[in-house]
Amino acid sequence: MQFDFVTVPRIIFGPGRIREVGPQARQNARRALVVTGRNAQRAEPLLASLRENGVDFAVFAVSGEPDIATVRDGVAFAKKERCDVVIGFGGGSALDAGKATAAMLTNDGDLLDYLEIIGRGQTLGKPSAPFVAIPTTAGTGSEVTRNAVLASPEHRAKVSLRSPLMLPRVALIDPELTCDLPPALTATTGLDALTQVIEPYVCLRANPMVDGLCLEGIRRAAWALRQAVSNGRDTTARENMAVVSLFGGMALANAGLGAVHGLAGPIGGMFDAPHGAVCAALLPHVVAANLRALRERDARSFALDRYCKIARIVTANPHATPDALVEWLRALIAGFGIGGLGNHGVKPADFGPLAEKAAKASSMKANPVVLTPEELTGILASAL
Repeated sequence: MQFDFVTVPRIIFGPGRIREVGPQARQNARRALVVTGRNAQRAEPLLASLRENGVDFAVFAVSGEPDIATVRDGVAFAKKERCDVVIGFGGGSALDAGKATAAMLTNDGDLLDYLEIIGRGQTLGKPSAPFVAIPTTAGTGSEVTRNAVLASPEHRAKVSLRSPLMLPRVALIDPELTCDLPPALTATTGLDALTQVIEPYVCLRANPMVDGLCLEGIRRAAWALRQAVSNGRDTTARENMAVVSLFGGMALANAGLGAVHGLAGPIGGMFDAPHGAVCAALLPHVVAANLRALRERDARSFALDRYCKIARIVTANPHATPDALVEWLRALIAGFGIGGLGNHGVKPADFGPLAEKAAKASSMKANPVVLTPEELTGILASAL
C-alpha cells in the first residue's frame, strides 16, 4: 500500500475564531487583499479583526462564480494596492478567486499559461502569495484544496488552476459564519459537501486516511444536514456540517471525486447553474448508474461494499442494501425542494456534448467504474 496525504499547514476551527484572523495576518502581511463574495459587508467581522490588529487591507468583491477575467482583475488590483497577503472570505467562489489571485501574484505570465484543458497547462514555478481561506458556507471544502475552479465563458467551460503550491497557509473555519445562510443555500452547499465525502470514499484512489475522513463526514451529514436546513441557528448542526465540508475538501484533494463532479463541471461551464444545485440534481442518479454498471461489469468491486456501508450509516439500518442509499438520497433532495437540471436550462439536445466533455474531465478518472456515453446521457436524462 502506498499513498500520499497533503493538507493545509494550519487549520483553525471553532465558533468565534474569526477574531483570530487579525493576529494571523499580522505575522506576514504589510497589506492584505480581502477577496469577498458579492456582499462585502458580510466580511465585517474579518475586517474588524484586521483593523484591531493594525493590518491594512483592500477589498476585492467577486460578484459570482469566478472566471478568468475576475482573476486577472484581482491580480491587477492587488498589485496596484501593493498587497502581499490574500485572504479569501466567502463561499467556494470567493475562495477560488482568492486562491487563483494569490497564485498569479507571484508567478510570471498570463493565467492561460497555467490553466488545464483550455490553456497551456504549464506548472506553477513559484509558491503562491500567502493565502488565508475563511469559508462562509459548508460546501466546497476549498479552504483545504490545491486548485481553483474558474469559468471561461469564451470556451463555455470550467477548468482548474491546479498546483500543490496553491495550498492555503491557514484555513480558518468558524461555523458561526454559516448561521445566516438561507435554507435553500444551506441545502445545496450541504449536498455538495455530502457528495464530497461519498465520492472519494468509493473512488479508485481511496486510501485509509481518506476513508476515515469520509466515513466520519457521512455520519455527521446524515443527521446534521436536515437539521441545519430546518433550523439555521442550530449551532451543533452548523458545526457538524462545517466539519463535513472540511473533511470533504481534504478527501477530494488526496483521493479524487467521481461522475457527479465529472458531469457538474461541464454543466457549470455551459449553463448559469449553481454548483451545489447541480451536484444535488445528479447525486442519486450517478449512484444508481454506478451501482448498475458495477453489478454488470465488476461485481466484485470494493465500491459495492462501500456503497452498502454508506447506506447502512445514513439509514441507520444494519441490513440496508446499496439501493437504499439511492432512495435515501432521492427523498432527502426532494424534501429540500431542489429541482432537476432542466431548471438551469439543460435540454436533451445538450446531453451528447455534456457527456463528451464529462468523459474527459479529471474528476471522472477516479469514478469506481468507467461509464459509457449511453450511461452518462442516461444520468442526465434522469436528472433533468
